[in-house]
This record gives sequence, structure tokens and C-alpha cells, in this order.
Amino acid sequence: MDAIPFIALGTAVAGLGLATWFFTTVRAASTGGEKMVGLMEQIQSGARAFLKQEYSWVAAFVFVMAVLIAALLDYGRPWGAISYVSGAVLSALAGYVGMTVATMANVRTAEAAKTGPQKALPLAFRGGAVMGFSVAGLSLLGLTVAYILFVEVLEVDDAFQVVTAFGLGASSIALFSRVGGGIYTKAADVGADLVGKVEAGIPEDDPRNPATIADNVGDNVGDVAGMGADLFESYTGAIIAPIAFIAFTALLGTEATTTAAISDAEGPFLLFPLAIAGAGMLASIIGAFSVRSTDSASVRDLSRALHTGTNVAMALTLVATFATSYWLFGDRSDNWWAPAVSVVAGLIAGWAIGKVAEVWTSDHYQPVKLIARQSETGPATTILSGISAGMTSVAASVILVVLAVGVAFWSGDQFIEGYGIYGIAMSAIGMLATTGVVVSVDAYGPIADNAGGIAEMAELGPEVREVTDALDSLGNTTAAIAKGFAVGSAALTALALFKSFQVALAAEGFTGFILDLGKVEVFIGVFLGAMLPFLFAALTIDAVGRAANKMIEEVRRQFREIPGLRDGRPGVTPDSARCVAISTRASLREMVVPGMLAIVVPLAIGFVDVNALGGFLAGALVTGFCLAIFMANSGGAWDNAKKYIEAGAHGGKGSDPHKAAVVGDTVGDPFKDTAGPSMNILIKAMTIVALVFSAAFV
Repeated sequence: MDAIPFIALGTAVAGLGLATWFFTTVRAASTGGEKMVGLMEQIQSGARAFLKQEYSWVAAFVFVMAVLIAALLDYGRPWGAISYVSGAVLSALAGYVGMTVATMANVRTAEAAKTGPQKALPLAFRGGAVMGFSVAGLSLLGLTVAYILFVEVLEVDDAFQVVTAFGLGASSIALFSRVGGGIYTKAADVGADLVGKVEAGIPEDDPRNPATIADNVGDNVGDVAGMGADLFESYTGAIIAPIAFIAFTALLGTEATTTAAISDAEGPFLLFPLAIAGAGMLASIIGAFSVRSTDSASVRDLSRALHTGTNVAMALTLVATFATSYWLFGDRSDNWWAPAVSVVAGLIAGWAIGKVAEVWTSDHYQPVKLIARQSETGPATTILSGISAGMTSVAASVILVVLAVGVAFWSGDQFIEGYGIYGIAMSAIGMLATTGVVVSVDAYGPIADNAGGIAEMAELGPEVREVTDALDSLGNTTAAIAKGFAVGSAALTALALFKSFQVALAAEGFTGFILDLGKVEVFIGVFLGAMLPFLFAALTIDAVGRAANKMIEEVRRQFREIPGLRDGRPGVTPDSARCVAISTRASLREMVVPGMLAIVVPLAIGFVDVNALGGFLAGALVTGFCLAIFMANSGGAWDNAKKYIEAGAHGGKGSDPHKAAVVGDTVGDPFKDTAGPSMNILIKAMTIVALVFSAAFV
């Protein structure tokens, strides 16, 4: 059992090794002609410049938070602050690695698409796999090193609180990366679509459009770097939640008051999360190798190949979970299977939530086809049908989460009475145990999207664009599935962290925490919490609108003032750098207020009244989860309805239904890529802030 942290460490290294190998295979692929390479370099340059500025801004925030942790918390001097900064640095590194390989893989995927989807999709998947296994590998590496160092080697006081600070560092980077990158990408996307496709009547990613390069840069800084930081935080939080719950419960309910005593008394429970994460990593590695294609494979066959990777990883994780549960708990109880059931409940619920997302966002199913049909009567009915589809998908997702919570709580209580919350926390790990392959499939999408952009700008043949469009449409669905995993795990993780917060308060001697709606402070807190996700969504959507407005004005100006640009006169090129600069400045400025809300508001409420903070976290959890599902699935459905029409349905490109679908897609852009994905970070970040600073509140 003492070897489990080192086994987990070894699997993390194996995951990073696979990421390195995939990186070399992507880099070795052909990049095509000089024009394609030039476009790739423009996208790389813009993405690197944005991340450099974004990380410079966020570094100042991380420094301030590290100072606060050191100043307000006894365990923050120095270990808590060091752990916090380590989580932030590794999260930023994961995003940067993913962005780097994505901007390499896009042009190579476009070149491979010349021979069909059979070579293009596996190459894009390998590019995404670098991101997936970097995210999972760096997170598991950082956490296991922190556990080994602080818990087993140094045995520092409050070691488990120190490990929890690592998760807050990951949340800090994820929040700003998701918000900043999301504003960037959607400002450019909205500007490019409305002026290019609707007003000028030119194709998406047309080289005449000044915003096209900025749009492609945005795919990488938002949908790759931002998404990577997001899933890094989700994976980290899921592993920390059960460890924190067990540690604080042991501190409260036993005479174990030292790190060594807690570790000895609760060892199997503390190590089970690391063991499941390690098993999931190995299963993901095997699943990644099962994604294969044949020379005669259709796009639907390739879609099944992507799902095969996820399904293989899930099946292997299920088997490994029961084996690990028997190994750790077989000599403790006849109900040794119960912790494994909790994990499997989360694993199945995560898959089912992803399936719900696929049904509501894929053009193979009726919801998207209905939106496309509604586009025949204009943008209003397009938007109404998309909103309805997203709202309906919330009901199915909530039911699945409730079932997972019920089964996980029951199984946790079957093992040891009172450990139902531990079961719920382990179900969150079950959802994210296969993060390596889930993120691989998600990050594939932006690479395919960029490949399509490069194919259009490089004026490759229409057959190449047909391949990249098909891969891009598949990518929209895989992205929605990954978002379903992320937000589902966010609900379970936040619930476990919330209970850990309650136990931590009791361990600090505060026994007056009561989550009773009859108490006016709790009632006020619930309403404030229910309000905040709506305010957060409004701020991020408004930010996209303001930034997009500047982009639209600039694109219109260039079409108006650069002679021959709109007509495509040979030798006339747009000023893409100016559009990149507009998105960069706007997104960095606009991300500050929404990002600060998640940190400042729970701190302010916590220092006023802890019971109000409890109500606040509960309200935010419920509305944040529902908003996240609604916006992600509505946005994905609108996007694929547009692509379904572009493929030839309902009049095809340039028709009135197509223009209506473009408007729907434009509305959905900030839904699915800015506000929606940020929700799961918001609800976890606020809860982990409350947990980390619980000692300061009392």
C-alpha cells in the first residue's frame, strides 16, 4: 500500500512519455507548401503572444494570492504558498504545451486531408493526445509529488491543507485561461462570421477576411490552452476532494492530530483516489492506442474509432477499480466492493452525460436537424429551437447526476456508515479517471477546425475542405461530450469539497455551521449564490459582445478602405495582425472582473458570515451546473445545425436558412466556448477558496 503514490507517479510519467512520443510523430508529419507553413506561423505567433501576455497578467494575481495564503493561514508559511504556486505553474504549463502542439498539428492535418479523412483524423487525434496526456500526466505528477513530499517525507503540520492549496492554484489559472481565451476566440469568431459570411457573403475562413487569422488563433488559446487548464483543474480537484474529506474527518472524529497519525489511520482511503487515477491513466494510454482507422473508413467509422478509445479506457478502468478496491479494502470489510461501485457510478454517469451532449449536439440526431429545419423561417425560430434543445438537455443531465450522487452515497455508506460523501467524491474521480483520452478527443476538435481554416486560406481544393468540415463537425460533438464530463464532475467535486469545508470548520472548533433555509443569513447566501452564475455569464457574454463589436468595425473598415480586398484582387491582403491585436487587448482587459468574482466574493462573504457562505456555495452549485449544461449544448447544437446546412441540407451555403443558422451559431459561440465552460471552474473555484481559507474565516 505504501507503494501506491510511487505507482501513481510512475503512471503519470508514462502518460507524459506517451505525450512526448505523440509530439514527435506529429512533428514528423508533412507540413505542405510554403503558403500553408506561413499561415501556421502566423497562428503560432499570435497564440504565443497572447499566452505570454495572459500569463503575465495572471502571474500578478497568483503572486497576490500566494501572499494572502502565507499571511492569513498558518500552514501557508511557506508550504501552502509553495503548493499553490506549483498548482498554478503546472496548470499554465499544460495549457502552453497543448497550444504548442495544436498550432503544429493544424497545418499537418490540412496536408493529410488531401488524401482523405483516414490519415487526417488520426493525426489530429495524436495532436490532441499530446494535450490530453500532458494535462492528466502533469496533474497526477504534481499531486503525487505533493502527497509524497508533504505527507510522507516531511510530515508537515496541516499537510492535507497544503495539498488542497495545489488545487486552488490550478483553479486560479483555469478560471482566467477559460475566460480570457474564450473571450478572445469568440470575439474573433463572431466578427469573422457576421461580416464575412452574412454581410460579405464569402466562405468561412476566406483569406480575404481580416479576422480569419485571429479566429484560428482563438481556437488555440481558448479551445486548447483554456480547455487544457480547465480539465487540469477538474482532474486535480476530483483527486483532492476525497483526500481532503477523509483528512478533515479524521482530524475531527479521532484522536489523530498529526499528519503521520492521520496517514496511518486512514491510509487506504487517502490512497484509493491516487490508485484509481493511476489505473485510469494506464487505461487511457491503452485506449489511445485503440484509436485506429483503415484506408476505406468513412467519417462515421472514424467517429466510432474515437469513441472506441474512450470506451476501451472506461472498460479497463472499471475492471481495475474493482481489483484496486479489493486490494485496499478486502481485509477490512465484506463490502470491499462498495468504494468501487461509487467510482463506477461516476464513470457511467460521465459517459451518459457525454451521450446526452452527443444526442443534443450531433447532426446524426433529431435536435440538430430540427434546428436546421427551423432555420427556414428565420433567425428567431433558429434561436428559439436551440434554447429549447439546451434546456431539455439540462433535465436529462440533472437526472443522471442525481442518480450518480444517490448510488455513490449509498455505496459509500454501505462500506462505512457516514462515508457517503466519500463515495460521492470518488464518483467524481470515476468521471475523470480517463481524462487522458477524453481530453485527447476534445482537443482534436480545435485542431480539425484550424486545419479547415488553413485549407480555405491556402486555397486548397474543395475536396480538402469537405474532409476538414466533416472532421470539424465531429469535433464539435466530441467537444460537447468532454464538456459534459467536466461539468458533471464539477457538480460532484464541488459537493464533496463543500462537505470538506463544513468538516474543516468543525475541525477548527466552529460548530455553528447550519445549512438551514430558515436562517436568514443562509437564505440570503442561497439567493446570492444562485445569482452569481447568471451575473458571471452576463459579464462574459457582454465581454464577447464588446470585443466582437470592435472586431466587426475593424473588418468592415478594411473591406471599405483597402481597395480590391473584398473582391479578391490578386496581391491584396488584409491586415490580420490588427485583428489579432484587437482580440488580445479586449480579452485580457475583459477577463479581469469575471475572474476576480470567483475569488473575491466567497472571501468577502466568508469573512462576514460563514453560514451565509454555505448557502452561497449551495446556490451557485445548482444554478451553475444547470447553466453550464444549457449553454454548452445549445451552442453545440447551433454550430452543428449550421454545418448540417452547409453540407447541403435546406438550401446549403449562401441560402436564407444558412444565414439564419449563422446567426444562431453566433449567439451560441459565447454560450459554448466562453460562459458555459467557465461555469464548472466557477463553482469549484469558489468552493475550494472557501475550503482553503476556512481557518481564516473562524
